[in-house]
Amino acid sequence: MENYKMYNFRKLDMRNLKFILPVAAVLFICSCKDSENDYDASGTFEATEIVVSSEVSGKILTLDVQEGETIAAGETVGYIDSVQLWLKKKQLINSVKAVKSRMPEINKQIAVTEQQLTSQKSEKERVERLVRADAAGSKQLDDINNSVAVLERQLEAQKSSLEIASRGISEDAATLQIQIEQIDDQLKKCRIANPLSGTVLVKYTEANELAMPGKALYKIADLENMILKAYITAAQLTQLKIGQSVKIFADFGEESREYQAIVKWISDKAEFTPKTIQTRDERANLVYAIKLSVKNDGFLKIGMYGEVKF
Repeated sequence: MENYKMYNFRKLDMRNLKFILPVAAVLFICSCKDSENDYDASGTFEATEIVVSSEVSGKILTLDVQEGETIAAGETVGYIDSVQLWLKKKQLINSVKAVKSRMPEINKQIAVTEQQLTSQKSEKERVERLVRADAAGSKQLDDINNSVAVLERQLEAQKSSLEIASRGISEDAATLQIQIEQIDDQLKKCRIANPLSGTVLVKYTEANELAMPGKALYKIADLENMILKAYITAAQLTQLKIGQSVKIFADFGEESREYQAIVKWISDKAEFTPKTIQTRDERANLVYAIKLSVKNDGFLKIGMYGEVKF
């Protein structure tokens, strides 16, 4: 009887051993996998996003952008109606011409006075010769001197008055010219130029709609150069420095893809741990934000989760 019990006990142990061994192997593999994925920090991928807005008012004539399209920096993607601005510029140009036409011709207007002054000076020389020869009296010479002095003061007054008028007209013309330059600047802004090389994320408006200053037209982002924003603890600060190369693992669900990244920025201020972020030391209350620059191979998307390994 005892032998029979011993036989059943051994038989039961062998059955349990057959069940326990596979389970233990699975647990061992999982534990090894977890140890391999023991990341130092995690975060989400970001990109430099710019909302392109209208700078002038007017009807949108064309806006050739499509969501998902890649556009180069400086490329013209649309135009806003500029007819009224062009007509206003023509009006200002004519105003400048009209103002300049009132510019006094100083040399012509003072020519008569200068001729009179020259004649009086010649007469003065003749009278001086007569006085020296005792052929004329000193009173005649005094009269000529007074006449010359009056004409000189009159000439100075005319020049001063005409110069003041000329400066005033020049300033009026310069003011109008500044207004023309302002119109030229607005005309340039009627051409919608793409400011950043990147991919169009969202298109907010269409052609034939009315644009106003500040109205969003589309959003574009540089998806070729992504940024992973993660958080580390104070204890991990000594392991990182600006320009250091680290490994990034992008989370694609059941699998992950490895990338090389460069530490571009480390925050100099601590902040409370964001609820959506898990660091290596989950008990830490204060963490430091870091930004890692990574070249996108086309698989990385904005908002995707990634892990960092120093």
